[in-house]
Amino acid sequence: MNTKKIVISGGPGTGKTSIINALKKKGFYCFDEIIRSLTLEAKKEVNESSHVSNPIAFAKDPMDFNKRLLNGRIDQFKESNSLSNEIIFFDRGIPDVLAYMDYFNQVYDDLYTNACKTHNYSTLFLLPPWKAIYKTDNERFETFEEVENIHKHLVETYKYFGYNIIEVPFGSVEERTNYIINSI
Repeated sequence: MNTKKIVISGGPGTGKTSIINALKKKGFYCFDEIIRSLTLEAKKEVNESSHVSNPIAFAKDPMDFNKRLLNGRIDQFKESNSLSNEIIFFDRGIPDVLAYMDYFNQVYDDLYTNACKTHNYSTLFLLPPWKAIYKTDNERFETFEEVENIHKHLVETYKYFGYNIIEVPFGSVEERTNYIINSI
């Protein structure tokens, strides 16, 4: 079976998780974003006053954090190969790791680029920054301006790895979810 592996990506607070949850309710198999659990772990390792941005910036060992994130996304990709679902959705993809590392000016080696080259998704849906719905929370620290900059890095990274970017228009969760379903 040729499973369609579909990434839903975008900067923080653009509605990815809401769409993933809506897709689950419609019966689709979805892999959740794994960074939230890694963020909670990273927050326990450092002084709370340092939680001013993405955990990649405040983790005790940012490279270890990035490697765990990369490995977690690779594990999700590999797990999807063992499933019999026709369509599988991912809340963020492997290239997201590199986009964030670029955003934070972190150097990475071939391990990261090769992971993107050897684990290819079928389709990418990118959610643009949307000020009307953006809000911070206990795991989301970025300003809206930072979200816009992260978006630029996501576009550059996915384009670099040859993805055709399908931008999801603004709308209700249901409208955006239906847009994605109707586009595949």
